[in-house]
Amino acid sequence: MSETMLKVSHISKQYKLGQIGGTTLRDELQRWSAKMRHREDPTQKIGAVGYKAGETFMALDDVSFTVRKGERIGIIGHNGAGKSTLLKLIARITAPTKGDIWMNGRVASMLEVGTGFHGELTGRENIYMNGAILGMKKKEIDAKIEDIIEFSECRQFIDTPVKRYSSGMYVKLAFSVAAHLDSEIMIMDEVLAVGDMAFQNKCLEKMSDVSKTEGRTILYVSHNMNTIWQLCERCIVLKHGKIIFDGDVEKGIDCYSENNYSNEPAVNYEEIPGPRWLLAPKIRLLSAAYTDRKHSKFGTDEKIKFRLAWENLSRVKNVGLRVEIRTLSEIRLATYVLYDFYSGEADKKAELTAEFDPHEFAEGFYYMTFTFFEHDVRGSQADIECRKGLCFEITSTKHTGKLNWQPAKWGYLALDEIEALSVAEIG
Repeated sequence: MSETMLKVSHISKQYKLGQIGGTTLRDELQRWSAKMRHREDPTQKIGAVGYKAGETFMALDDVSFTVRKGERIGIIGHNGAGKSTLLKLIARITAPTKGDIWMNGRVASMLEVGTGFHGELTGRENIYMNGAILGMKKKEIDAKIEDIIEFSECRQFIDTPVKRYSSGMYVKLAFSVAAHLDSEIMIMDEVLAVGDMAFQNKCLEKMSDVSKTEGRTILYVSHNMNTIWQLCERCIVLKHGKIIFDGDVEKGIDCYSENNYSNEPAVNYEEIPGPRWLLAPKIRLLSAAYTDRKHSKFGTDEKIKFRLAWENLSRVKNVGLRVEIRTLSEIRLATYVLYDFYSGEADKKAELTAEFDPHEFAEGFYYMTFTFFEHDVRGSQADIECRKGLCFEITSTKHTGKLNWQPAKWGYLALDEIEALSVAEIG
């Protein structure tokens, strides 16, 4: 059995709300003054849910798990599930209310952009400071500093104070330090989302490499299911501070999907605000629903048939519709387009029934987006309404090949196996 690197035993973390919560002393004095005069909190954001002083919140509730050497664990869950709180406890930034955390080795953490960096120090000086915090000697850091600088792609700015770095440069240097300095456990909290795509891939490859070759243990938090699939071999799913799943990555993501996405067969948009980026909406989508069905599960031998209802906010002409099919991790798989299917006057309501064939989709969860567009006088398309739409689950596939088709391994379209047309030796 491999060596135990981390043991979390019945951890709970409770916060007391409504006492010290402002960003400055001035905010706290304003809050206290308003409370004494029985007035509303002047620092509370418009529309924010209020709370009573002394009210408690359980960020984590009786969480336990064990991590072995070299494991790459993805931690996923909805916003507020307790993921970041858990990593902060492991990094000893804060202490648990109850329970114990036992660690075997040093921890390198990246919990937010610029963690552990001092803005007035240069990139080079911060490398040495981080190494010293991890307990490394100067000669050990000297031996690795060129590799760190090269990997970070910040050589031109390495002697510039990091307060002048962009958020992307911060992440590049911080990750490079965490990956190259000697630590047995790496913890990462969504920070790679700041970096560009090429650097994200580079970081994922590096984390996988140090885990396999050096036995480094990795705890990785992300909302990007693709990076979880790509890097991790085990998945922990948190919901409202509790672990609801701990095991296989594919099953973990399915568990997360089932608990965080609505599988209702109908959506009412009348009380849901539209997207802010849509500058001139001319249509307001009222509802979307699957026809003749009380659930959202389909086999690939079935057509997916749905109905959209909308209202014209102004006169529209030559309206088209794009229906995009995406995975729950936002990968666009297919786009179906209807061109110039509708024209109508202002204040009129209309509906459309349409269908598509999902026979090439693998088993799993997907969702649709509906985008109405109109041709302008120059012939170009202008979006006039856009909504995230219905979710659906493919429960069976007609794929008859020898492969046991799994989206994480083979992709989301269950295609037939390739056929060798001819084989011949040459030379």
